Amino acid sequence: MRRDTIMNENIKWFKEAKYGMMIHWGLYSLLAGEYEGESSSYYAEWIQSKLQIPNAEYEKVATAFNPIYFDAEKIVNLAKNCGMKYLVVTTKHHDGFAMYRSKVDSYNIYDATPFHRDIIDELSKACQKAGLKFGLYYSQDLDWHEPNGGGYLSNDIETAGTTWDNSWDFGSKGKKFDICFKNKIMPQIREIMTNYGEIATAWFDVPMTLSEKQSQEVFDTVKELQPNCLINSRLGNGKYDFVSLGDNEIPDANAERIEQEEVDYNSIEGFKPSPYGLYETAGTMNDSWGFSYHDQNWKSPEKIYEYKKHLNSLGINYLLNIGLDGLGRVPMMSERNLLAVKKVENSVNE
Repeated sequence: MRRDTIMNENIKWFKEAKYGMMIHWGLYSLLAGEYEGESSSYYAEWIQSKLQIPNAEYEKVATAFNPIYFDAEKIVNLAKNCGMKYLVVTTKHHDGFAMYRSKVDSYNIYDATPFHRDIIDELSKACQKAGLKFGLYYSQDLDWHEPNGGGYLSNDIETAGTTWDNSWDFGSKGKKFDICFKNKIMPQIREIMTNYGEIATAWFDVPMTLSEKQSQEVFDTVKELQPNCLINSRLGNGKYDFVSLGDNEIPDANAERIEQEEVDYNSIEGFKPSPYGLYETAGTMNDSWGFSYHDQNWKSPEKIYEYKKHLNSLGINYLLNIGLDGLGRVPMMSERNLLAVKKVENSVNE
């Protein structure tokens, strides 16, 4: 099949999808927004940075991470029953812990926890069985487990933590991101793009340290291993297939004509030129992406439906996040509200 034909099919499915499920899940889910009597910021997945938890202490969480109630098929069927057409899950967040069996680094859910299962493999197979497209989130810049993890050039910018890099263990001077990029980032990207069947979307995040050459290398590698995969704009340096708007960004109107020289391609917010007219907003059901005991600020089903309807009317997909808890469960309010959104939609369409 010709490359242009494949791309046209990919553009078509993404535009028609309109609604997807995102899953933020990791060691931070077991801490659930608190550590030694202190609370994380509004983003519980940033707790290691916010409270400057040393890697030696944070690694202990892995020895207790045993999400016995995780059920890939149950989660995927929930997404499907709610009208979602695709699923995107974290393979590695900023803490550097891989949620799959990585041969590059033993700091992963299979080798470092008593759970000893590859949840990315299980979700991939469940999506294939249910007919949902499958996407992978990977933090390609920040990695707090690595002495040379990125972010150290941007510590003058406010974060949900203390610093973008792991300054509490490693400081912020003398770092060489090239080392981390070569030894961990690229090898792990090759792993996730090789071992889990067809990947529909590659969801990268917070481009702060990658050079244009490095962004191009990631882009080219993904396309080599997954020719049909659509890559989001947070890879950085203008290398992308679709535009990820800001976290929970609900624009009033569609993008007006954007002059290329006016665009900050490394900003994670706002419209950018989209080569195929593809846009997506990733949003939360409460405030945090990762599970938090403290965050009970749930959006109502009516509000979620309103956002979805508005975004879709502008040609923007709504990728709605659930943060599984430390046992691997969909939080009760997440499940209730997702099902209620579907009821609201059905009642409106009757």
